[in-house]
Amino acid sequence: MALPAEGLGPGAPEQPRGTFLEVLLVFGRLGLTSFGGPVAHLGYFREEFVRRRRWLDEGSYAELVALCQFLPGPASSQVGMALGIQRAGLPGALAAWLGFTLPSAALLALFALGVRAAGDLGGAGWLHGLKLVAVAVVAQAVLGMARSLTPDRPRALLALGTAAVTLLAPWTLTPVLLMGAAGLIGWRFLNRGAREDPTTGMAWPSTLPRRVGTACLGLFGALLLGLPLLREVVGGPVLGMLDSFYRAGALVFGGGHVVLPLLEAEVVSPGWVTPDAFLAGYGAAQAVPGPLFTFSAYLGAVANVGLSPLVAAGLALGAIFLPAFLLVAGALPFWGRWRTCPGAQAALQGVNAAVVGVLLSALYTPVFTAAVGSPLDFAVVLVAFAALEHGRLPPWLVVGLGALVGWRL
Repeated sequence: MALPAEGLGPGAPEQPRGTFLEVLLVFGRLGLTSFGGPVAHLGYFREEFVRRRRWLDEGSYAELVALCQFLPGPASSQVGMALGIQRAGLPGALAAWLGFTLPSAALLALFALGVRAAGDLGGAGWLHGLKLVAVAVVAQAVLGMARSLTPDRPRALLALGTAAVTLLAPWTLTPVLLMGAAGLIGWRFLNRGAREDPTTGMAWPSTLPRRVGTACLGLFGALLLGLPLLREVVGGPVLGMLDSFYRAGALVFGGGHVVLPLLEAEVVSPGWVTPDAFLAGYGAAQAVPGPLFTFSAYLGAVANVGLSPLVAAGLALGAIFLPAFLLVAGALPFWGRWRTCPGAQAALQGVNAAVVGVLLSALYTPVFTAAVGSPLDFAVVLVAFAALEHGRLPPWLVVGLGALVGWRL
């Protein structure tokens, strides 16, 4: 059965209607096999849904990718949710998220149980190897994002300035405030470089009515403002985890690596997770398929908050992805209109430049300062970086070799 797009005029194409189970099975296979990070995930999605299954055409897929790059949150997971919505409505978004996320989340939660059983990790050689690989992974992410998001002098200076301020004022809200300021700077000074894309005037197909989009955006804002208040008034580990991980998922632009400083501030600073355990999980997250935001399942399971590890893992995982779900469902019905606004494009350029700066500051601390303590350590980082950037070795292999080298050394 075909479902006509709602509120988009008679020229909008009809959308094929799938089922929850169909979407779950397809994304479950991708969740087991999609190694390589967000860019690779987008390539897998294009091959599966545009070329093989023909759920949508190239233009519509490009629009979905553009939308999810515009929104805060894990871009590849949001593209998956949007594909699920286009295929089977809101149940399809849930199916896409479950299939793509649960394999890696389960692996990382099991790894967390092993870390808890190991106790003190301070002298573990394999852990030191994982921390060194994490330096190389974040360095590669900074370089790749800088190439695409700061291609000119104004945006490069904005990124460097953001990194400097973040390092000098290492407070929880500093990255968020700087990204907001960068958006205003972009809107004011980069607007001349933004141009309306004539291809976006076409009717944008969405299976969701605008009233659903409005409700999802309203709930997103209500939770963002209400959870911190409830945490202060009511307290307790459940509200604490929901608030911390929801804010991390709601306020991060640029994908998985950029969430690192926000999560570090939320779980390490209050003493829920030790710095060694945090970096061990981040290193292990490079070795599993699927989205990097499943690192949250590891953090929940290893956190010392008085909850069952599996319950805490489920809370953290659901909370960090909930903003992405609400934003995608809320934005899809309105995206055709927003996409043509040059001011919005310019503001996004500024935010993206600030994202590079935030990640650059995280590369120095906590990643580099917690891992590199000798010339030998730095040499291992350089070799790992060369293997990732120039040798094109898969991250899971580099992670495994790094843990082995650390254990041997």
